[in-house]
Amino acid sequence: MQSDQNNHPDSSRKLQSGNLILVGMMGSGKTTMGRALAKHLGKVFVDSDEEIIKRTGVTVPHIFDIEGEAGFRLRETAAIRDLAGRDNTVLATGGGAVLEEQNRAMLQQNGIVIYLKASVHDLWQRTRHDRNRPLLQTSDPHAKLTALFQQRDALYQQVSDIVVHSGKQSVHTLMLQLVDEIEAFRKSCH
Repeated sequence: MQSDQNNHPDSSRKLQSGNLILVGMMGSGKTTMGRALAKHLGKVFVDSDEEIIKRTGVTVPHIFDIEGEAGFRLRETAAIRDLAGRDNTVLATGGGAVLEEQNRAMLQQNGIVIYLKASVHDLWQRTRHDRNRPLLQTSDPHAKLTALFQQRDALYQQVSDIVVHSGKQSVHTLMLQLVDEIEAFRKSCH
């Protein structure tokens, strides 16, 4: 259990930053939804994985090959620190961003955190042909997704202010639902 001291020193920043932060499994739609939300709300869209690629000049799978997951996670934390410190952005995080406690704290303090939750079956359908998912390059990607979901779901729930299921609805429908939920969350904080 966190003490109130850890929970509230920057609680004003959470809302005042204007930031929306998307968390969830790979394939849950964070990048797609982030772009749609940013466009609709007139915010800047940033993706932590894209930022890492821009900084290093190489792909995420390449970083995993050279530095392993641990090396990638260090780069991810540095990117999140910079991106979460901005204002008026919609930030799509990598699926594993919540694994690091300091990342969870930075996300919670710097914007409204939205967990795009999808079933393992939907995640598998969306990611099974994607070669840019280093953690899924195994003989049984469905089993890997199941294990990752079991490991991460509670962390996504813990860090998020809003949980929304990204199932079969259109991007536009989900985006409008999210805009309503964000507004309701803002009102509940006042």
